[in-house]
Amino acid sequence: MDVDAIIIGAGACGLMCAVQAGFLGKRVVVLEKNNKPGAKILISGGGRCNFTNQWATADQFISANPHFLKSAFTQWTVEDTINFFETYGIIGKEKTLGQLFPENKNAKDVVEVFTSLCAEMGQEIRCNADVTEIEQTDGFFNVSYNSGEKTKKITATKLVIASGGLPIPKMGASDFALRFARKQALNIVETAPALVPLTITGKDEDWYAQLSGNSVFCEVSNDLISFEENILFTHWGLSGPAILQISSYWRRGETINIDLLPHQNILEIIEEERKTNGKTLLSTLLNRFYAKKFTDALSKFLPLTKTVADLSKTEMETIHRTIHEFKVKPAGDKGYDKAEVMRGGIDTNEISSKTLECKKIPGLYFGGECMDVTGWLGGYNFQWAWASGYVIAQQL
Repeated sequence: MDVDAIIIGAGACGLMCAVQAGFLGKRVVVLEKNNKPGAKILISGGGRCNFTNQWATADQFISANPHFLKSAFTQWTVEDTINFFETYGIIGKEKTLGQLFPENKNAKDVVEVFTSLCAEMGQEIRCNADVTEIEQTDGFFNVSYNSGEKTKKITATKLVIASGGLPIPKMGASDFALRFARKQALNIVETAPALVPLTITGKDEDWYAQLSGNSVFCEVSNDLISFEENILFTHWGLSGPAILQISSYWRRGETINIDLLPHQNILEIIEEERKTNGKTLLSTLLNRFYAKKFTDALSKFLPLTKTVADLSKTEMETIHRTIHEFKVKPAGDKGYDKAEVMRGGIDTNEISSKTLECKKIPGLYFGGECMDVTGWLGGYNFQWAWASGYVIAQQL
């Protein structure tokens, strides 16, 4: 046996697993397909890395088994993540909605924590290592991988698959974990892009395109859930935090509702304006709440040149529907190229929630994004990666 465990994937889960295993005196080798570890960490949060969310619980995750996460989140809490990074000089600062970013540091510093610890403890990270075959013989996992022009082999009694999901192929994402799981006859929950921009086509396409670059604070909802954050208009549709969030719950063919003025009532605002200055143009009133370019674009739906005193009952109803019940039926999404994470993955029923060991194959563990565990935008998926890496390390 070469090492105690082989970890495939030097992302958030794999790196945490390697470090925590090192703390327990276990020797691992991490095989990474890319030319450097932590590729997805490095681009997260625009290079700033939203490394956790201080409000993270199982409630902010999508899974066929919503209770699956609870054991891992009990074993490795948000407080554990915060303390771990603080120990190595990464102090979390809340940006918004519980999202923690490194104060005066960035994503490179987060990766450096792991690579430095691995170097200190002799945990080897082999980059440009593309795994080609995994064989099981006599309780051992024999992993073959290409390294340059050579094919190499490494053996261990424990194998960790932490190779991520399908988003951002240019960063080395692949379906490796899913292909391997299928070969082992494990069930896969249908996968799809999540936390992904939505596209608009047809007669409304030009209207969205003219607003490209404009951002509006909204409440975006469907029959399942609602989110209050900014939406961003683009030349191909809608993006921004609220859209990315709702995309994980959206299915093709469904309509989403956008309240363009949450927590306020546009009809009440108009009535108040009528009492003080009935000659105010509707456009002037709306400019108090929106950028002029956005107000002007609403002329497609609203009588902007009318004074508030002259608005008819029918027009008032149209204004209410447009502002508070703006309906959007996306044509699709921007796919894995633009998705933050993958929805679906290896069925959690195949995995022990307490150890993350595969029930059918002793010594095999799955962690991170390859599983049917998908968090909201805002550091939640990192918390799952750290927690799953920690839990697996305790078993190696």
